[in-house]
Amino acid sequence: MDNYLKDIQDIKKMMDKSSQFLSLSGMAGVMAGIYALSGAFAIREIAINNQGKVTLESYSFKLIVLIAGAVLFLSVLTAFILTMRKAKRSEESMWNSTSKRLAINFLIPLGTGGIFAILLMRNHYYGLIAPITLIFYGLACVNASKYTVRDVRYLGITIIILGLFATAFMGYGLQFWALGFGVCHIIYGTLMYFKYDRKQ
Repeated sequence: MDNYLKDIQDIKKMMDKSSQFLSLSGMAGVMAGIYALSGAFAIREIAINNQGKVTLESYSFKLIVLIAGAVLFLSVLTAFILTMRKAKRSEESMWNSTSKRLAINFLIPLGTGGIFAILLMRNHYYGLIAPITLIFYGLACVNASKYTVRDVRYLGITIIILGLFATAFMGYGLQFWALGFGVCHIIYGTLMYFKYDRKQ
């Protein structure tokens, strides 16, 4: 009987490995949250120094774009390095059919949201940038969650809700952005670290 149950558990593990990419690093989420909070603080300081008046042609706007780009670059780089290390420890391939499906399902909503945000920026709808990036990032997480751990789905739903609140309370976009990309990433990343990473 014990052998029978063990065989069932082994089969279930094999099925999970074939349908889910389980090497996402919780610590990468924590670091992404820290980068986002640092970036939000820097952008807030720039906005205060310019009394909230930032135009597309100004040096301040270029600096804000540079900070946002740095946050994105560091988050992606950290996620790649930590996830690769975790995949090696668990003897899972970093780039397989499941991780490809995960990436595609994540990037389609994310890319759409990014293009939409740029178009809004060009038309001077600055107040909608933070809500749109939150909503589409949340949708990307929900869409990709079927190929990885379920916690990513809950992260996505939380960030979508924050994006809707950011739309309702226009003018507090940066605060909601910091809450979504910063605090939520730290909380969910910490939960995922203790739930999955430490077991290894």
